[in-house]
Amino acid sequence: MRDRTSSKKLNIDRERCLLCAVLTPDRALPGEDPLEEIARLVDTAGGDEAGRLAQRLDRPIAKTYFGKGKLSELAAAAAAGRAETVVVDDDLSPKQLSALEDACGRKVIDRNEVILDIFQSNARTRQAQLQVELAQSQYELPRLARKWTHLERLGGGIGTRGPGESQIETDRRLLRRRIQSLKSELAGMEARKERELAGRGGLFSACLVGYTNAGKSSLLNRLANADALVEDRLFATLDTLTRRVALGDGLEMLLSDTVGFIRRLPHHLVASFHATLAEAARADLLIQAIDASDPMCVAQAASVDETLRAIGIGDIPRVHALNKMDRPGAAGLAEALGRKFSPAFPVSARTGQGLAELSAYLGERAAAGLRQVRLRFNSGDGRRLAMASAVAAVSDRTYDGPDVILTARINPADLERLKRLPGRMRLERGAAGQAALAAIP
Repeated sequence: MRDRTSSKKLNIDRERCLLCAVLTPDRALPGEDPLEEIARLVDTAGGDEAGRLAQRLDRPIAKTYFGKGKLSELAAAAAAGRAETVVVDDDLSPKQLSALEDACGRKVIDRNEVILDIFQSNARTRQAQLQVELAQSQYELPRLARKWTHLERLGGGIGTRGPGESQIETDRRLLRRRIQSLKSELAGMEARKERELAGRGGLFSACLVGYTNAGKSSLLNRLANADALVEDRLFATLDTLTRRVALGDGLEMLLSDTVGFIRRLPHHLVASFHATLAEAARADLLIQAIDASDPMCVAQAASVDETLRAIGIGDIPRVHALNKMDRPGAAGLAEALGRKFSPAFPVSARTGQGLAELSAYLGERAAAGLRQVRLRFNSGDGRRLAMASAVAAVSDRTYDGPDVILTARINPADLERLKRLPGRMRLERGAAGQAALAAIP
């Protein structure tokens, strides 16, 4: 079998790349350079742009991608730009890949391969590496025949049913088996993640989502005094990072950063990263980071909306962080963007502008679901005292003989967990001094 471990990297580092695309009507956005995004992706992957070639069609040609006239221009454009690789801003079929390679005599890779290359370079944890390998394997499975064209024994007729055909079938079986193994291992990781999330109790949680490079990791670092990796490139973050954030008045929340989105994110990548996105699915609130300095930020936000709906979390309450307000031009857009994205807070993760207001809003959301209670239990009950201190916002602690009395705000789910601990606890319902303390077994 062809060694897939050596083919994960596309080796386009510093290769000169001709950027190509069929521009269909649905891809035309006012004021947008239609090839700018693939240019940024190629740059992130380490390639140098060697020119651009585009054709406007209602849809790509099924067999050749480009029309005949544009196909004949491909080799000339690649030669003029001294391109070593042709990068197509679409998901190509095996037939289209072969047709383009035959036309230009150069290596052709599509949008999915570039994104997979970036993901593989940035995968640091075991889970991220497995998720990328799963996406790569699912992408490669229908394209295996293209890998074996050198055998030239796949045709019909006597004497043509040779080792090539059997080798492809062997490869397919092995690859399907590997895909199942990866899915099984990732399912185990996801189950452990679900148990971890359930074990956090009722602590208010928020998850940063947004277009790639919108500044999510920078916001996490500012809000939580964290040390998440921050780089000015696409898909720098693939792994979920969760940190506790102090909101004042004894309140805390959990804040998570996860993988960024992009327009036309390949569906198999979304499916492969299901375990990572579980953090967002369990969040009480999504904080959508928007790069307010990017002229295409509205279209990018629409792509994020589409992806959130696709993974089934589009209905989770959301607040918008209009980030990078320190950059030229962003401040002028704040009012218009604030009307379009509501609620919204103009912020700058670099300077700290607006983060106090955002934190105050998060504090209000975190407090909204809490109950105000007074808990009385034996001061020697160390386990209950430790749990109450960890999950509740304690505003007052007094002692009455052998008992400790805590005045606190607590999530109802965590209150139930405290009730289930061994020993006795007494609860005064409502504000302090209202009802008499009632015994709770």
